Amino acid sequence: MALVPCQVLHAAILLSYCSILCNYKAIDMPAHQTYGGSWKFLTFIDLVIQAVFFGICVLTDLSSLLTRGNDSQEQERQLKKLISLRDWMMAVLAFPVGVFVVTMFWSIYIYDRELVYPKLLDNFIPAWLNHGMHTTVLPFVLIEMRTTHHQYPSRSCGLAAVCTFAVGYILWVCWIHHVTGVWVYPLLEHLSPGIKIIFFAAVTVVINVFYLVGEVLNNYIWDTQKCVEEGKEKPKLE
Repeated sequence: MALVPCQVLHAAILLSYCSILCNYKAIDMPAHQTYGGSWKFLTFIDLVIQAVFFGICVLTDLSSLLTRGNDSQEQERQLKKLISLRDWMMAVLAFPVGVFVVTMFWSIYIYDRELVYPKLLDNFIPAWLNHGMHTTVLPFVLIEMRTTHHQYPSRSCGLAAVCTFAVGYILWVCWIHHVTGVWVYPLLEHLSPGIKIIFFAAVTVVINVFYLVGEVLNNYIWDTQKCVEEGKEKPKLE
């Protein structure tokens, strides 16, 4: 895809996330007033991650345009740093966390919505906002992966970073329960201590699997694209 369409795409997605975040924060929900506020929900954290990521994409696009035709080595170095940060965020946070939020939310929602998104929330959160938080994240990251090549870190470093995020969030959820006596998600109220440990371990494994899926998908898309482009460049035999 050409640079300008990608720029428009990144800017549009960034604006959509800013709109979703502003509308979500404007909702006067009791949960927002308790310990941890919105930051205790992985959905909100993911929205911030996605907004920051696409913000970096926009900055990278702008920097790329500004450095085009410019021989400044310093600007080239800064652009490479931005690209490296963009690629790292896509690999370690935007893709695995985004896909995890969508798949986990809708899987539990279909089984029993009261375990993750009680019907009471319909009085506060409109349907379009719910889908903005729990549905559109997936097509957005897939579109980004299809339109922009991302250089993944080494597998060991990538998995270590994903594990750090997952364990950090689990500890945050446990700390909130320690302080308030209430679990962030109703589902956890129904699990025994032993099952909670298994559940948390399974969640960590799943988010690592999504990291690997992103790595494989990225390589497949761009290796295939490279083969197609090389095939077009070959001269036809007479």
